[in-house]
Amino acid sequence: MALIRNSLLFICFVVQLNATSILSNYENAKIELEEYIENKKKEVNPRFRPLYHVAPPVGWMNDPNGFSFHNGEFHLFYQFYPYDSVWGPMHWGHVSSPDLVHWKQLPTALLPEKEQCFSGSAISQENGLTLMYTGRVAIDVEPYFNETQYLAFSDDGINFYKYDGNPVLSRAPNGSPDFRDPKIWMYEDYYYVVIGSQTTDKRGRVLLYKSSDMKSWNFLSVLGESNGDMGYMWECPDFFELDGKFVLLMSPQGLEPQGDRYKNTHQTGYIIGNFNYDTNEFEQEVAFQEIDFGHDFYAATTTEVNGKRYLIGWFSMWDEPHPEDVDGWAGMATLVRELRIVGSRITMQPVEEIVTLRNQIVLDSDIEPNQILVFGKAVELIINSDINQKVDLLLEGRKGGSKAWLRWDPETRKVTIDRGSGDIRQVEWYPNGSIHWQIFLDTSSLELFCGEGEVVFSSRVYALGGWKLTNESNQTVHIKANSLKRSTPE
Repeated sequence: MALIRNSLLFICFVVQLNATSILSNYENAKIELEEYIENKKKEVNPRFRPLYHVAPPVGWMNDPNGFSFHNGEFHLFYQFYPYDSVWGPMHWGHVSSPDLVHWKQLPTALLPEKEQCFSGSAISQENGLTLMYTGRVAIDVEPYFNETQYLAFSDDGINFYKYDGNPVLSRAPNGSPDFRDPKIWMYEDYYYVVIGSQTTDKRGRVLLYKSSDMKSWNFLSVLGESNGDMGYMWECPDFFELDGKFVLLMSPQGLEPQGDRYKNTHQTGYIIGNFNYDTNEFEQEVAFQEIDFGHDFYAATTTEVNGKRYLIGWFSMWDEPHPEDVDGWAGMATLVRELRIVGSRITMQPVEEIVTLRNQIVLDSDIEPNQILVFGKAVELIINSDINQKVDLLLEGRKGGSKAWLRWDPETRKVTIDRGSGDIRQVEWYPNGSIHWQIFLDTSSLELFCGEGEVVFSSRVYALGGWKLTNESNQTVHIKANSLKRSTPE
């Protein structure tokens, strides 16, 4: 008996030693990564680095993840590969903010082990912040990957540990290997999650699940599905109530261009409808619409705080050049926008706190045709014009780089951003009231908000040495310009 007891004690000691070793290896990897980032930041070329948009300290960034509010702070995570400025094994980068404008860099939240840490979401609880993400694992047979849903927990909102019982959702109902990007929320006493997937005949869909503890999940319904012309995969789904309606936000892959629409590699948009928590059915009222009309916008996600619904997106695009990648980093996030439903559309406006970035008014005057203005790297422009006449503004770098023309044609009622060589995005605009344009220029980006946010464009424009504006219109326009302060880490 003593021999058996001693053997059991030895086995328990070995198991505990191995568990401690595994934990130690993961924690050591986190420490080594932060040391690497601190050293590597010194090599980054700052010529295109944003001053008030979230960007990775080094390496690659894509989808924003885990957008949430916890213990008085907003948290934003993002898909992150620190070791090169191209996509690689996915980590979760992490920043926080008191106001959605000023951001602080935090330690990397998740590191890949056997699984890559693909996109997901976060939910605040009394005992901490919980992440739900897709673990993508390579396998030896087609399609050579498997996607399941994982949990990670934190007591302090900074240090996260993965759940020992992962994965908590191991397969789609139809067995599709494309099963990713969980967005979790709580309603009454239950957790709900939507997950992007596809049908067996390659049509995008969004799946709805329910749980009492986040660890055991029951499939409820197909919340939405492509009818055949809405893409082969619906990524990064989000589902929320807004102004008395329900919104299914997602990023469909594989939409064919239709005139001015769907010109990017992949799109992001939404469906407006009604939802019943008893039947778990989402009834579409307004068909899919793009939410941003610029060149570089994808994988948007939202959070709600104090009755306001906020959105942020990836300010880049797949399969397009990223000129900053030679500088040691690539990818950034858009400004945070507040959402509303007006009529049959969602409007987006910058969060109110954006005014705290204003440094000083550098211009407030009428600008004649062919007049040229120069600004620094970070500026807000408020433009008023006669919208019964054409507007044509050229924005470019003071020392070179890329260019963009902002145009308005009253005959077609189209707002256009033209980056040259036929690289055009445009859409019809019907103002709800205000007719001004609000433009946010950062070192390598342009965001245009028309009127009260009925039409928004997010496009990367790489301006060297600050910005230059030329009024190529035949009319005089009024421009008020505010220089903006830095609000993100150097």
